Amino acid sequence: MKLPLYISVPHAGKRVVPELRDLCILRREDILADYDKDAESIYSTLQEHVEGFCTTDFSRSLIDLNRSPDDIGGNGVIKSHTCWNVPVYRIFPEDNLIQAVLGRYYFPYHDKLSAAAKTGTIRLGIDCHTMSTVGPPVGPDPGRKRPVVCISNRDGTCPEEWIRCLASCFAQIFKEKVAINVPFRGGYIIRSHASEMPWVQLEISQTDAYPDAFKRNCVLEGLYLFCHTVL
Repeated sequence: MKLPLYISVPHAGKRVVPELRDLCILRREDILADYDKDAESIYSTLQEHVEGFCTTDFSRSLIDLNRSPDDIGGNGVIKSHTCWNVPVYRIFPEDNLIQAVLGRYYFPYHDKLSAAAKTGTIRLGIDCHTMSTVGPPVGPDPGRKRPVVCISNRDGTCPEEWIRCLASCFAQIFKEKVAINVPFRGGYIIRSHASEMPWVQLEISQTDAYPDAFKRNCVLEGLYLFCHTVL
């Protein structure tokens, strides 16, 4: 039986979408510095174990699915700069192009998340990310060392007992302290879809202290333990 979870992995992509290619001035290394390194390796196999799964292959430097559609510029849905403060465009896209890009790539992703709540078989959504070991310049914790695991619910996108149990399960499996709502409190995805069903955000450190296989197995074991305990 599959776990009653929906897994979202919005920042695993590296592709520059063709609509924005001529305007984008990011180097390959800038895109790689900005995406969720190893997210595909850690989370992709979860789709075999859960009721629902979605991800994308395009770069969050160009279209950030974890931002409000009205948050244009800065570190928003269509960014002027990456989280490392690198300029994205030689000329910022005009509004008609922005709306066309959002219509093709952004809104369909969020439609899938909304549809998950209507299946009747999914009880919790988990928005999955990886995080740099030290906070980048554009972030809640610039220059600070980050934990190995952070989970967040913005104090309400899922029941408090659920996030406490999930933290306990991950701590037991990872053998590491799990932070709750620090440094991340949860982004737009969990905020905007929490009225449809409970959501939590998961961040795994990009540290090289543990291989991807270890992180992947720990996430899977932690989710099984959580589901068998709570759901």
